[in-house]
Amino acid sequence: MPPSEDLITLPSRAKISIRLEPVFNVLHSLMLLSKCDQVSGFGDWVSHTAQGMSAEERRVNDLVMIGFHYAVMPQRSWESFPAYLKHLQATSAVALRDQMLQVYLAKPYCDRAKVVGQTPGLDVRVALKSANKYLEFLRQIFGADKIDVGIETQAYKYVSNPPAMKKMIVAHLRTMWKKYLAPEWESVKPMLQEAVKAFRQGDFGKMSRAEAYRWITGQDLVDTKWKQRFEESEQIVFVPSAHVGPYTHGFQAGNTLGIIFGAHLPEGARDIAPALNRADVIVRLSALTDDTRLRILKFIAEKGEARSPEIIQALNASQPAVSRHLMQLVATGYLSERRCDGAKCYALNPERIKETLEALSGFLLGRSAPQL
Repeated sequence: MPPSEDLITLPSRAKISIRLEPVFNVLHSLMLLSKCDQVSGFGDWVSHTAQGMSAEERRVNDLVMIGFHYAVMPQRSWESFPAYLKHLQATSAVALRDQMLQVYLAKPYCDRAKVVGQTPGLDVRVALKSANKYLEFLRQIFGADKIDVGIETQAYKYVSNPPAMKKMIVAHLRTMWKKYLAPEWESVKPMLQEAVKAFRQGDFGKMSRAEAYRWITGQDLVDTKWKQRFEESEQIVFVPSAHVGPYTHGFQAGNTLGIIFGAHLPEGARDIAPALNRADVIVRLSALTDDTRLRILKFIAEKGEARSPEIIQALNASQPAVSRHLMQLVATGYLSERRCDGAKCYALNPERIKETLEALSGFLLGRSAPQL
């Protein structure tokens, strides 16, 4: 089952830190490989690697990273991915399977079912009797709209056979690490270390949580549910990624809420870490290298503000395609988004476009430029 939007809530005061977190970084990159067909704007490594994978590798990656997500994700920090692989190999197959099932049964997932008027009556023993009962078990916890029936039906065959499940997980992660991720990690690690070093210079004691989130990610946390979790978490760790592009993703590890964000320089930093500066420019420019996204920006600029149905009609494109483009343009800051009349309304952010062009000029010509 993929990660839920519902995160475990924790007591009030948070300790904020910036860490490299190689295992969460690597596993998150594997998750992006399973999402690149639905979301645009990830780093080039994601699209290039997905294109280079065989159909069977893609199928198994989807199964491992979605169907077995909570068996794969660690409950604590690890110093390296090979060390974590050794840990998985030494873990009993039943314990690995049961770790995932216990996450399914933990709050707030069961509470969600109660809120929508269902009576969970959740029993793992019943769920493991057949594929249909397993699917119903997941639907009661997460909701029918969150379930990929094809993947979860495949997953059941292994969930009901823990040794086979463990064998697939360990073999897939080991193969992906050696074939695709180990050389990439060594390539991007210095840049990520620079990002950690740069952001650790921030004085979080003088910032509110919202200010810290904005300073580190470059975005405002507007999603109500995520905002509540962020405000209630006891420990928060920010993890820079070379692959997530303009987006932020969350994960839960024990009592720590993790936020993965695109590696870049902090606001106000100048003339340091050229690789981070280049990463900033690439993320912002990649959103402008698509004809459809440029047409969206032009249409909204001429309208002043446009509702999502108007944009879909004007472009004569499908709703999913336009939504993917709008998501990337909002994440990169070119568009602002608000709710209006039962739909989402979008307006152009001229300052972001100006900052992008000035930053490109500064990067290429060596001039002082505003931080993206």
